[in-house]
Amino acid sequence: MLKNIEQQSKTHFYLIRQTNQLRAMHTIIRHKNASRQDFIHYSTRINRLVLEEALNLLPFQEEMVQTPVGHIYKGLRFASDICGVSILRAGESMETELRLMIPAIRIGKILIQRDKITKLPRLYYSIFPEDISKRHVILMEPMLATGGSALSAIHLLIEKGVSEDNIVLGTLLAVRQGIDAVLTKYPKVKIVTSSLEEDLNEQCFMLPGIGDFGDRFFGT
Repeated sequence: MLKNIEQQSKTHFYLIRQTNQLRAMHTIIRHKNASRQDFIHYSTRINRLVLEEALNLLPFQEEMVQTPVGHIYKGLRFASDICGVSILRAGESMETELRLMIPAIRIGKILIQRDKITKLPRLYYSIFPEDISKRHVILMEPMLATGGSALSAIHLLIEKGVSEDNIVLGTLLAVRQGIDAVLTKYPKVKIVTSSLEEDLNEQCFMLPGIGDFGDRFFGT
């Protein structure tokens, strides 16, 4: 179900399959007059698709189980422990879906805010599971624009002992400037998104974009 826009071995950028249903959901949430109820519902559905594909990029190992009829099923299971990390506040919108998919998953949080004047990210708060260095991390950030917040978060995770190639960044929208910024500095990180945007405007909003995701999702 993964479709990458360049060779995976070179870029580690993955665009999920662009179906008519996905485009219809994007049409709803991008409308400037979309109700908050519709925005939450359909952006959550898209986030679920992104997270499913992000999990699919993690390593698996074979596991055999016996079925109720006495036969053996040759299956798979995750090869390592997983941790979700959300970049606050927009990243919290993806936490519920990840917990529904993996109920026992542990969640870390990073609070990074972009200065309205300099546009540079500033770290305010972080908390992680003590053993995060041994886990694969699904980093959740719906908007990948300049890449500043994602770069700060990835830097912090690596400082905590997480291997660069154990990080998968899941995002609703991404633009080339942000993708290049992340993969130039951290080429082993994988990025999964539901849409590749056209450009950034002078205010660093993506085009055609969606506006401020956090404001629209949380109603603030």
